[in-house]
Amino acid sequence: MKFIIEHLAKHFDKKQVLKDIDFTFESGKIYGLLGRNGAGKTTLFNCLNRDMKADGGAFYLTEGDQRREIVAADIGYVLSTPTVPEFLTGREFIKFFLDINRDSVREPKSIDEYLDLMGIAPEDRDKLLRDYSHGMKNKMQMLINIIAQPNILLLDEPLTSLDVVVAEEMKQLLRSLKEGRITIFSTHIMDLALDLCDEIVLLNRGVLELVDKSNLDEHGFKDKIIAALKEEAHEQE
Repeated sequence: MKFIIEHLAKHFDKKQVLKDIDFTFESGKIYGLLGRNGAGKTTLFNCLNRDMKADGGAFYLTEGDQRREIVAADIGYVLSTPTVPEFLTGREFIKFFLDINRDSVREPKSIDEYLDLMGIAPEDRDKLLRDYSHGMKNKMQMLINIIAQPNILLLDEPLTSLDVVVAEEMKQLLRSLKEGRITIFSTHIMDLALDLCDEIVLLNRGVLELVDKSNLDEHGFKDKIIAALKEEAHEQE
């Protein structure tokens, strides 16, 4: 399976944020999306999720010789600031999600099995989500995307504010779930991207650019990324 973007563009007033983007993502990989603050990473995700209308371009999935348009069920989107219904308990939230998606969830598990998967302690499962920590809310947001099993998982800096233990748990979980789907992980932390991701993609000067890491050690690879991002900053000045 491939996720193909063609000629995607978006501008705000006179600023062209996304410029005629062409890129192909392949399933089974975690792509690290790197860019300076304000480069347009969240704008790209919002366009792909259709939360924001692009000015032009198209994106679609291919499997073998078959091409089809993206539907809502294809995309999961995990925000940096988790959004959960705080008036529900953790158990109620998962039950509600399973109930409204009962016809599309493949190989459903029990609620407790799902909560075990995310490391939500038994004593926390019947607490209101408003009393969950940021990291626990983030786990719950991730969990509904695991249940839905989207073909494309967009992650907008989901580990930035988590403590080291929860962040490591989430990284291990993402690695275990990457087969059969396309994961695009947005971050501004280079070491995190290098540790977690199979490929590094720069959002640079409004376009996506795959960074070739062949024939480069880790230090040389980092220098190449920094040089590209500095070049963009210099051009903007």
